Amino acid sequence: MTPEQKIADLGLELPEVVAPLAAYVPTVRTGNLVYTSGQVPVVKGEVQVTGKLGAEVGVEEGQAAARVCALNAVAALKAEVGELAQVKRIVKVVVFVASAPDFTGQPQVANGASELLGEVFGEAGKHARSAVGVASLPLNVPVEVELIAEVS
Repeated sequence: MTPEQKIADLGLELPEVVAPLAAYVPTVRTGNLVYTSGQVPVVKGEVQVTGKLGAEVGVEEGQAAARVCALNAVAALKAEVGELAQVKRIVKVVVFVASAPDFTGQPQVANGASELLGEVFGEAGKHARSAVGVASLPLNVPVEVELIAEVS
């Protein structure tokens, strides 16, 4: 089963690649690595949730936002390589979490992204990860996800 079929089986649809909000490109390929730019929880041009974790946004809502971000990153990856079967491994995921000063659940929020990647890519979706709390993110979103993938 291809990653695209797994996405469909999850009841998801790969979105159009989100247009850059500033002076950058969605992906850069160097050798057999593809780096995605940070992806935010935007669906069909609409920000899905705003605010900070531990204040306006709860952990489950943050996980759902991270999942949307990861799906957007997968869409950017597919746009770069053509078919997701070209992905040999998700190497690294970085999840930025806009957090209230006393919020320490960034790893739990990041699980939303990590779990989606595991569901889509199986063993190849297991990755190294950083979950980083930050003061704010673009568009007041609570989560931003970037990844590095090894491709064939």
